[in-house]
Amino acid sequence: MSTPVTRNAGYVRSWTSNLRGDALSGIVVALALIPEAIGFSVIAGVDPKVGLYASVVIACTIAFAGGRPAMISAATAATAVVMVDLVREHGVQYLFAATILMGLIQILAGFLRLGRLMRFVSQSVMTGFVNALAILIFLAQMPELTGVTPATYGLIALGLAIIYGFPRITRAIPAPLVAIAVLTAITAMFHLDVRTVAHLGALPSALPSFALPDVPLSLETLRILLPYAATLAAVGLLESLLTAQIVDDMTDTGSDKNRECVGQGIANMASAVFGGMGGCAMIGQSVINVSSGARGRLSTLVAGAFLLVLLVALQDLLAVVPVAALTAVMIMVSINTFSWRSLLRLRTNPLPSSAVMLVTVLVVVATKDLAVGVLVGVLLSGVFFAGKVARLNRITSALSADGRTRTYTITGQVFFASAGTFSEAIDVLEPVERLVIDVHAAHFWDISAIGALDRVVLKARARGRDVAVVGLNEASATLVERFGQHDKGDAAAVPAAH
Repeated sequence: MSTPVTRNAGYVRSWTSNLRGDALSGIVVALALIPEAIGFSVIAGVDPKVGLYASVVIACTIAFAGGRPAMISAATAATAVVMVDLVREHGVQYLFAATILMGLIQILAGFLRLGRLMRFVSQSVMTGFVNALAILIFLAQMPELTGVTPATYGLIALGLAIIYGFPRITRAIPAPLVAIAVLTAITAMFHLDVRTVAHLGALPSALPSFALPDVPLSLETLRILLPYAATLAAVGLLESLLTAQIVDDMTDTGSDKNRECVGQGIANMASAVFGGMGGCAMIGQSVINVSSGARGRLSTLVAGAFLLVLLVALQDLLAVVPVAALTAVMIMVSINTFSWRSLLRLRTNPLPSSAVMLVTVLVVVATKDLAVGVLVGVLLSGVFFAGKVARLNRITSALSADGRTRTYTITGQVFFASAGTFSEAIDVLEPVERLVIDVHAAHFWDISAIGALDRVVLKARARGRDVAVVGLNEASATLVERFGQHDKGDAAAVPAAH
């Protein structure tokens, strides 16, 4: 178990172990955040500065409070789509209030250690999530790839050539940063007719200021806010924890998922009081960050801080950055994010695993909702797993030499998916005097299993059969004692010897 000293040392190393790589990667991410933040503001129906301020505050806050170094959090599409109706019906002040409540729920989730729920997300769901997100990232670039000038296509092609070719020369400077700088210089020098950041929307020219949401403090307000806040909290945590797991795999390091829940809550509350919308981790920007060499918390802080510098102090320079440069970076992210190996493994992986992956992709792409897709994937994984375990259940029987006693031997797991098989396999109509149900090699998991045992025993006794249940292990015996009906006041259920 780690001590406070080792935890503090690890926290310091997460800031200082990769200063140069983190700083340069953060700069790249700051530039990539701009079109995303503005676009997500439009989705939510708020002013562009609401998304931009959110990205600044969330990134800077999560750098200190989060549990996954090098992961980028900011305003996201997953949370923006939840906000639309609230903003339209009640206004932006209610959005800020809902974001504060969202943060409180996420902090509570962290204290309740709900980060452990990630263990129920299978590898097939993770792969489907990643592939679907890669597709969505690419589809989001389509407005910049259709109906544009030939110069735009040229810049995107050049940007991709630099991104994939520059690392062959040196990895000292992140290739996406070089691509953005070169394409910006070309655009300015030759006055190319292409869209620039200035065309995306009005950029804020002042620092965000502290203010509490202007909403009435009443139960009616809470009634309005709570459904939105709960949904925002759930969607934000789901995407953040999945992204944290992906960054864990990319960097071969671990992270504190419960601390990440708390950090996300603190960051969202901070965003709301500084005029920002709610957000969560961003897999696209996190992949850019890690792919550019980031490994520590400094990269996330630099991303947020440099974005603020760009917005306030370097606005004129930022305005001339061609959108084509950012599009090239996001296409690179889409290509690098997609698990191409998963396509080759479709034929070799078990059919249920491939089905879960494909369904997750299809649902996410169809609904454009990562949370819905992952939920469907997790549920489908559970169904397949339950079916597989249920098939491992085996029931055999033997008739005594005198023909008076039938012994059923149960092997495997008895739970909701196999309870029906269990009850159907035991013939209570057979004309024998005694039934023995031997469960030495079985385990009863839930009340469905206990209910099936009750039905068998009670039906047999109603027909005059003597029934004995032998070999219950301690956990199964406890369930029978608490929830079973067939042996209330009876000693026929015999526990296994210890």
